[in-house]
Amino acid sequence: MANKTNLTNLSVPAKLTNGGVAGLVGVTCVFPIDLAKTRLQNQHGKMDRCLVKTAHTDSFCGMYRGAAVNLTLVTPEKAIKLAANDFFREQLLQDGPSP
Repeated sequence: MANKTNLTNLSVPAKLTNGGVAGLVGVTCVFPIDLAKTRLQNQHGKMDRCLVKTAHTDSFCGMYRGAAVNLTLVTPEKAIKLAANDFFREQLLQDGPSP
């Protein structure tokens, strides 16, 4: 139960920061796969070959070309979403008046 108490005592800026970091990590992990999926929509082939070809052709950094827009937009969205989710969960779990 001590872990639950620590999570509920986090300030709103800390919750927003945690949500933003979660968004950054999520986009960073998924962006190369999404890039390959988008490229495969225009051609036929396998996902793994597309990822390898992109890595060889564009280098590792090329796998993240265009990610800045996603990072810029997803970070505040996830921060607000996760902080609001935590807020509403706390509100709904509070004991209400007895019937």
